[in-house]
Amino acid sequence: MKQFFKFLFASLFGTFLALILMAAVTIGIIGAIASSTTSDKEVNVKDNSILYITLEEEVADRTSDDPFDNFDWNNFKSLPQIGLNDILENLDKAKKDDRIKGIFMDLTLVNLGLARMNEIRDAMVDFKTSGKFIYTYSDAMDQQAYYLASVSDKIYAHPGGILQLNGLSAQPVFLKGALDKLDIEMQVIRHGKFKSAIEPLTRENMSEANRLQTRVFVNSLWSTMVNEIAESRNLSADRINELADNLAVGSPQDAMTTGLIDGVKYRDEVLNELRELTEIEEGKDLNFVKIKKYTGAKVNGDDKSLEDYKTKIAVIYAAGEIQYGESESDVMGSKTIAEAIEKARKDEKVKSIVLRVNSPGGSSLASDIIWRQVVLAKKDKPVVVSMGNLAASGGYYISCGADKIIADENTITGSIGVFGIIPNAKGFFNNKLGVTFDTVNTNTYSDMGNGVRPLKNVETQYITNLVERIYDDFVNKVAEGRSMTYAEVDSVGQGRVWTGTDALEIGLVDEIGGLSRAIEVAAELAKIEKYSIYELPEQKSPFEDIAKQFSENMESKMAKKYFGEYFSDFNGIYKNLTEFGVYARMPYNYNIQ
Repeated sequence: MKQFFKFLFASLFGTFLALILMAAVTIGIIGAIASSTTSDKEVNVKDNSILYITLEEEVADRTSDDPFDNFDWNNFKSLPQIGLNDILENLDKAKKDDRIKGIFMDLTLVNLGLARMNEIRDAMVDFKTSGKFIYTYSDAMDQQAYYLASVSDKIYAHPGGILQLNGLSAQPVFLKGALDKLDIEMQVIRHGKFKSAIEPLTRENMSEANRLQTRVFVNSLWSTMVNEIAESRNLSADRINELADNLAVGSPQDAMTTGLIDGVKYRDEVLNELRELTEIEEGKDLNFVKIKKYTGAKVNGDDKSLEDYKTKIAVIYAAGEIQYGESESDVMGSKTIAEAIEKARKDEKVKSIVLRVNSPGGSSLASDIIWRQVVLAKKDKPVVVSMGNLAASGGYYISCGADKIIADENTITGSIGVFGIIPNAKGFFNNKLGVTFDTVNTNTYSDMGNGVRPLKNVETQYITNLVERIYDDFVNKVAEGRSMTYAEVDSVGQGRVWTGTDALEIGLVDEIGGLSRAIEVAAELAKIEKYSIYELPEQKSPFEDIAKQFSENMESKMAKKYFGEYFSDFNGIYKNLTEFGVYARMPYNYNIQ
C-alpha cells in the first residue's frame, strides 16, 4: 500500500509539474507573439530608403492589436497585417519623409476590395505630388492588382508571368435546387423588388430586377477602374475596353506592346534600376522598409504638442454583419458600437466624430440601436460617415442620420429594404430523416416560426405587416436624414444597390472620398485645424477570452481556406439559413472578379 501511495503521489506531482511547465511555456510563447506583433519600438529608417508594399494578406479598415488575428497556427508564426488606417497614415508620412525616396509595390495577390483599393490608390496619387517615384513589379497580376499598379511611374512584369484584363463579372451562388432535394422550403416575406438577399435560397438564377441592378453597379465599378487606368497610362477608355473585349492581353509582352506596362524584366533587373534611383552601389542591398514596420517610424516635425492632443476627432470603426449585442470577429455588435458613439459624444475633448462603416447590414433592431446613437451625437457635435467597401442596407441605415456621408466611388451602398425569412424543414425531417414532431400550444399561434411547419395565412400576414412597418420606418429615417421625401427615397430604395458614384447622383451620399477625406470634413465642420485621432471601440487585450478567440479564428480560417473566393457567398447564405427574423441586409455577397 505504501508503494501504491508513493507512486500515486509521485504521478500526481509529476502531472502537476508538467502542467505548470506547459502553462509557463504557453504563456512565454503567447508573450513572444504579442511582443513581436504589437511592439511600439521606434523604427530606424536609413537614408535613401524605399517603402516596400505587398498586400497579399487581408486588409481591414483598422490594424488589429490582437496578435492572434492574423496568426498562422499551421506554421506557428505571425503574419504581417496592417489596416487601411495605418496604410494611409504611412503613405502620408512617407511623402514628407526625406529618407524615403520612393515606393516599391510587389503585387501578385491583392486582398482589398475595390473601395479600399481606390482609397490606397488615391493616397498614392497624392504621394506622387512629392516628386518621389512608385515602381511596381509582379510575377502574375490580376486586373484588380493592375488597377492599383496603374498609378505607378513604372510597371514591370516577369517574362513568364500573367497579366489579366477581361472586365468584371458578378457571379452569385444559388442553392434552391439543393434545398428542394433536401425538402427544405424557405418562407420569405420582403419589401423591395430589388431586395435580393434571399434569392440564393428561393431561385435558381437572378430575377430581372436583380440582374438589372447588378449590371448597373458592376458597369459603374468597371467604368471607374477603366477611366482611372486610362488616365494613368495615357490611354483611352475605349482602347482599354477594346483590349478587354478581345482578350488582347495574354502575356506580359502583350501588356507592354499595348502600353499597359512599361517593361518585361526579371526581378533582379528591376532591383538594379531601383539601386540607380537611390544611389545604392550595385551588389549592395537596397534599404527596403516594409509598410507595416514603417508604422513605428518617426518623421522630423510630425510630433504634435500636448495642446494638439487635447482636441480630438473620434474615428469609430463599425465593420461586419450587424447583430444585437457585443462585437465579435467579423460581427458589428449594436451594444459595442452604440457605446463607442456615446463615449465619443460625452467626451468634451472629442470635437467631431467619423463613423467608418463597412457592413452589408444585418439585424434591423441592432441597426436602429446604432442609428439612435448617431442622431443623439449629431445634436452635440458633427458626425461624418466614411463608407468603405460596403455600407448597404443596415449599413446605410446606421449612416443616414449623419451630418455628412462620404463614400468611395467603388463603395456598394443603398439596398434600402427589409426581409423576413423562416425556413420550413418539415419535409427534410419527415422524409429524409424520419423525424417527426408533435406540439402542444397554449394559444393558437404559439408555435409560429418554429421552422418545422409551413406558415399559416394569418402568420404570413403578421410577418408581412412587421416587414412593411420596418421598411416604412427605414425610409422615413433616410428621408429625414437626407432631406428627401418618402417618395424620393422609395424610388431609389426597394432594396436597390448603388455604387458610391451613383449614390452621389441620387442624393444618398454627399461627396466622393475615403477615410482621410472624411476626417478632413469632420475637422472643417468642427472648425478645428490641429487634432489627434481617437480610435474606437477600444481594442480588447488579446488575452481576454483567448480560448474563444482561438476557436473563432480557427473556424473562420478553415472555412475561408475551404471555400476560397466563395467564402463570403456561402457565409451569407449560411446566415440566412440559420438566423430567423427581420433583416436589413444587402443582396447576398457579390463575388466580383
